[in-house]
Amino acid sequence: MGSIYPLVQNETIKMLKKRRFLVVLLILAILIPMFTYAQMKVAQNYRKQFGTQDWRVTTQQQIIDYTNRLGSNRVPEEIKKYIRVEVKRLQYALEKNVDPQSPNGVTFARDFMKNAVGLFVPLLIAVIGSDIVSSEHSTGTIKLLLTRPVSRWKVLLSKLLTLLMFVALILLATGILSYLIAGLVFGYAGWTAPVLTGYQIAGDELSTANVHAVPQWLYLIMEFGLAWFSCAVVACLSLMVSVLVRSTAASMGIMLATLIAGTILSNMVSSWQSAKYFFMVNLETVNFLTGQMPPIPGVTLSFSLAVLAAWAVCGLIVAFVVFERKDILN
Repeated sequence: MGSIYPLVQNETIKMLKKRRFLVVLLILAILIPMFTYAQMKVAQNYRKQFGTQDWRVTTQQQIIDYTNRLGSNRVPEEIKKYIRVEVKRLQYALEKNVDPQSPNGVTFARDFMKNAVGLFVPLLIAVIGSDIVSSEHSTGTIKLLLTRPVSRWKVLLSKLLTLLMFVALILLATGILSYLIAGLVFGYAGWTAPVLTGYQIAGDELSTANVHAVPQWLYLIMEFGLAWFSCAVVACLSLMVSVLVRSTAASMGIMLATLIAGTILSNMVSSWQSAKYFFMVNLETVNFLTGQMPPIPGVTLSFSLAVLAAWAVCGLIVAFVVFERKDILN
């Protein structure tokens, strides 16, 4: 493995020279303040509507609003399933006296990652990963790269390790920027605030048998760990597409279209059981921590992790086999 380090170092330099990581940071620096402002307006509207900052009052009102929606004939039954689960989750939070939405920089970072792991962050990963091999064709460096006295599998492994490192950097940057920017508005406290986790979905019902409180810092580690795993799978598949497709634009287009299609599928496939084997439908592993309904009934965290792992392994096998046999003259 001694020869891997200089290869990873070289790939890291090439990645930084493309400046796409800087573009990703710029995108985060622009969008996170927008989301922070939106969250601030929501908090202000709640205060105006209820005339209080007491989370118990606002949570009770949320439960009333959800209950009223359950009594409406215009709400589809699929939506009602999600509402019933949410009502029980909020009722349990009231019972245990744990604020589910305490406004602070830590909570904002937590919620931002939960909402971003299904599409936004994977899109950023695809932007930096889809051309990691295909760009070597467009720049003409593929021949020089593959004629070096280094095994091809080591060359591709160095690209994979570099890509996984940048996945971690993007997630870390997302968390730090979310916390720092939102903290200016909501404050920087909240690291030790309790968060309820361990919810399980049994059919259409929310089970609270294994629910327990953990400090918010530990919850963040759990959340970002699951997010990294989901994004690492996207990175592995981006690497595969980059090996198979020589055009950078085509490679990136395939990954972006696949991820966006996954978001659409997640909202439409509740009755299509076979769709649970698509990796895109299983990216939101973080939602299992909060007890949200899965996109397809019966899907569990362990199932989603297994499906994602299988896609990653298959993608890497294809990538390494094709890269080993790649004809650099055509």
